[in-house]
Amino acid sequence: MRVTTSFNDNWTFEKEGNKTQVALPHTWNAIDGQTGPAMYYRGVCSYEKKFNTPKLQAGQQCYLEFRGVNSSCEVMLNGEKAAAHDGGYSTFRVNITELLKEENELKVLVDNGENDRVYPQKADFTFYGGIYRNVNLIVTEESHFDLDYYGGCGVYVTPEIQGEDAVIEVVTYSVGNADEVQIVIDGVGETFLTVTEEDGRRVGRGRIQIVKAHRWQGRKDPYLYHLTANLLQNDTVLDSVDTKFGVREYAFDPEKGFFLNGVSYPLHGVSRHQDRAGVGNALTKEMHEGDAELILSMGANSIRCAHYQHDQYFYDLCDEKGIVVWAEIPYITVHMPGGRANTLSQMRELIVQNYNHASIICWALSNEITLQGVTEDLLENHKLLNDLVHRMDPHRVSAMANLFLLETDSAMVSLPDICGYNLYYGWYVGEMEDNDQWFDTFHKEHPGIRIGLTEYGADSVISLQSPKPEKGDYTEEYQALYHEHMLEMFSTRPYIWGTYCWNMFEFAAAGRDEAGDPGKNHKGLITFDRRQKKDAYYIYKAWWSEDPFVHLCGSRYHDRVEEETEIKVYSNQPSVTLWMDGEMVGTKEGSHIFTWKVKITGTHNIKVTSGELSDEMEIAKCDTPNPAYFVSAEKVRNWFDEPQEEEKAGDEFFSLDDTLGAISANPEGKALMDHMMAAMTAKTAGGMGKGVKIPKAMMTIVARQPMRKLLKQAGIAEDSEQAVQLAAALGRIRKKR
Repeated sequence: MRVTTSFNDNWTFEKEGNKTQVALPHTWNAIDGQTGPAMYYRGVCSYEKKFNTPKLQAGQQCYLEFRGVNSSCEVMLNGEKAAAHDGGYSTFRVNITELLKEENELKVLVDNGENDRVYPQKADFTFYGGIYRNVNLIVTEESHFDLDYYGGCGVYVTPEIQGEDAVIEVVTYSVGNADEVQIVIDGVGETFLTVTEEDGRRVGRGRIQIVKAHRWQGRKDPYLYHLTANLLQNDTVLDSVDTKFGVREYAFDPEKGFFLNGVSYPLHGVSRHQDRAGVGNALTKEMHEGDAELILSMGANSIRCAHYQHDQYFYDLCDEKGIVVWAEIPYITVHMPGGRANTLSQMRELIVQNYNHASIICWALSNEITLQGVTEDLLENHKLLNDLVHRMDPHRVSAMANLFLLETDSAMVSLPDICGYNLYYGWYVGEMEDNDQWFDTFHKEHPGIRIGLTEYGADSVISLQSPKPEKGDYTEEYQALYHEHMLEMFSTRPYIWGTYCWNMFEFAAAGRDEAGDPGKNHKGLITFDRRQKKDAYYIYKAWWSEDPFVHLCGSRYHDRVEEETEIKVYSNQPSVTLWMDGEMVGTKEGSHIFTWKVKITGTHNIKVTSGELSDEMEIAKCDTPNPAYFVSAEKVRNWFDEPQEEEKAGDEFFSLDDTLGAISANPEGKALMDHMMAAMTAKTAGGMGKGVKIPKAMMTIVARQPMRKLLKQAGIAEDSEQAVQLAAALGRIRKKR
C-alpha cells in the first residue's frame, strides 16, 4: 500500500552564498516581495536536504511530490538531474527510485527570475520564489494509480444528473499489472472496474447510478459524496485513492445570469491572492481556512482564484463550504511567443489536478493578456487552449478575463464560452457611472454573449480619511462610495452572471509604490494582515449576508475639522437608530445605507442600534486636519491640499480646466496630449499600463475629463514640475475660434 511521509523538515536554504536552515513551506520573498521594487529579489536559490532511503520491498517505487515551487526548478539527486518543472502553482512528482542510494543528497534549484517562456512574467503581484507548499515522499507498490500524469491522482469522477437521479462516470489510470479497481461511494455502494489497455495506458471505466442524488447546492447545502478507489490484483489492495465529488449542474444565460441546479444563483464573488503580510505565499492550512471564513462572513458565494492555480487544500475548502470557483492559469498581461507550450502544460495540470472539485465551474484561459494588443500568435494560442479545455473537460466552460482596453468586437471576446471584463471606471479612468453605461452598451450590442465583471475596485489605505472623498485620494471613504455604487449597479442588471471584487484582501505587488505604503495593492476590502475590515467590506455584508449586523462607517476618522459631519451606517436591518452622547438622534428605515448629519463641538460618543445589535465609535472636533490622515501630495491628492496659485490662461488659450477631448481637437494640443497620455498610461497600476492602446470607447470617456482630473488620476500633483510645465505648455496653445 501507498505510504506518504512529510518531507518538509531539515532543509538548507542558500541565497547569494548565505545558508540558513529552514522548514517548508518557505519563500525567500516573504519580506522583500512586500516592500516595493528596490529590494525585491528575483533569481536562483537552492534548497538541500540529506535523507536515508526508506526500506523498499521488491518492485516498490519512490516519488518526491512537490505541491508548489515557484516558478521553475531543477531537482537533483546524488548529483544527477532527476527532473525539471516550469510553472510555480501546480503539483509535480518525480520518480527517484533509480537514483536512490543508502544515503542521499537532494538539491532543488529554484528560479523566479525573468525569462521569455514561463508564465507569469509581468503582472501586478509579487512572484514569490521558493518551495512554498508542502513536499512529500511517497512509496508505492509497483502497481499503483498513475502519479506521473500532470500531477493528478489517477481517479476522475464525472457526475451527470438524470432527473432526480445521477449517473457517476469513474475513470481510473494506473501503472503496473493490476487488473481491477474497486469503487466504493459512501452511502451508495460499490462496483468493480476492469482495467484494460487504451492508447498505452492502463484504464478502468465504469458508471454508477445514485438514486435520488443529493445535490451540491452551493452555500445552502454543499453536500459531497466520498469515493474510494482501490487498485486490486488477485483481490489484494495494492493502492488506494480517496476523493470527493458533488452532484450539480449549472448554466449561464445571456439574459438571466447564472443558474445552479436550475435555480437562479447570482455569483456574488471576490478575487483572492494566496499571500499574507510577513509570510508571503507560504501559507498554512489555518491561513487558508481563515481566508475562507472571512470571505464567507461577508456573504460572498464565489471566488476567483487569481491569477493561477491555488493550493489543493483551498479548493477542498471551497467544495466543503459551497463556494463557487473560477479557476485560471497565469497566462497574464503580456503574451510571449515562446511561452505557448507553458500555457498548455499549465492548463493540463490545472484540469487534471482539479477535475473532481465540485466548486469549480470554469477553466479560464488568460487574464488581461491583450495589454499590448491582439496578434495572430496570441489568438492562435487561445484557440489551442480553448480546444484543450473542451477536449479534457467537456462538462465545464472555458472563460477569459479581458482587459478593459480590449475592444468589445474583438474575436477574443467571443472565443470562450463565457466572458468577463476587468473594468476600473471610477478609479483608473472615467467615473463610477461609466460602468453602468459600459454594461448597457455591451449587452445591447452583444446580447448573446454571457458577460460577467471579473475585476473592479478602488484602492484605499485605512489611515487615509476624508470628509470629501474623491477618485484617486486612496481614502477609505472613497473606496466605500465606489463599492456602494457598484452594488447598486449589479442589482439592476440580472444578465451579469457574476461579479468579482478586486480584491478581498490587500496583497503584495512588488512593483507598486503608492500612497506612502509601497509594495502592495490596496484594493482589498480587508488589510494585508487580515486584522482590519475596511468600511467597504461592510457594504457588501449589508447586501449579501443574512447574518444581522450594524456598522458605523468612519470609525478611523476620529479627528474631524468640519462643523457638521456625516454619520453613515451600513446594515442589513430594515431600520436603525442613531445615538449621540446618549441622546437619540433619530431612527431611519431603509436598506443597506443610512446617513445623518450631526454638528460636532467637542468629543462625542456615537452609537447605532437595531434591536439588540449595536456599534459605537468616538469622534472629535479639531481645528486642523490630522496629519495621519494624509500623505505627501506627490503620492496622493488630499482634500485639504491647497492648489498652488497659477497664472490662469484666458479663454483664448487652453488650460488644465479644459477637457482632453477639446485639447486633442487642436493639432498642437493633440501632439502634446499624445505625449502626456503615453506617460500617464505607463504609470497606471504600478507601471502595468506601459505600451497599451486605448480603444475608441474608452477614449470617449477619457476625453470628457478635464486635464486637472486626469493629472490627479495619474498621481501627478498639481504643484509638481510636470503639471506646472504642462499648464504652461497649454497656455501657449491658442484655441480656435
